[in-house]
Formats: sequence, structure tokens, C-alpha cells
Amino acid sequence: MAESYKVSVKVISQQGTCEAGHKVGDEWVVGEKTPEGLCLFAFGSLLPLMTPLMFGGSFPWEKDPDMTTVACPDAENPVVFEIRRLRT
Repeated sequence: MAESYKVSVKVISQQGTCEAGHKVGDEWVVGEKTPEGLCLFAFGSLLPLMTPLMFGGSFPWEKDPDMTTVACPDAENPVVFEIRRLRT
């Protein structure tokens, strides 16, 4: 089985009013289960980018191979998340 990693998901920017109440500094660790308290719609946007980081992949456009950023789908009240591979 391939080596896998947990990732941290952290709010790094939030504009307008987030209906889920997320704010800058909120953070979750994601492993094998959906983290409690994380907006389902944001999680849907995060999952495609979390998966490569969880299984050793990276994104060629990022300077740091252990991270990427993604915004939730609410364009009027965007929440931007940093996803970071945890190497423990």
C-alpha cells in the first residue's frame, strides 16, 4: 500500500459572511474521516486537492511541494484555505 499522510486545512483568508462561520485561523487535520465542523461545500472543493497531497503528490505550480491553496465555491463570500501535507 502507498504511503499516506494527513493534511492540515487552515483558513488563511475570509471575506464577507461565511454561512458556516469559518474565520481566519480555523484549522482541521484530515486523515481518513471528514473533519467535524468543516463546511460540506468547502470540503467538496478541498477534496480533489487534498488527495494528491495525502498520497505523496504535489502541484507543479506551487513553490512548496507540501502545500496548495483553494477557495470555497461561494464567490460572494470567499473563504481561502491552505492545504498542507503533514510529515510526521
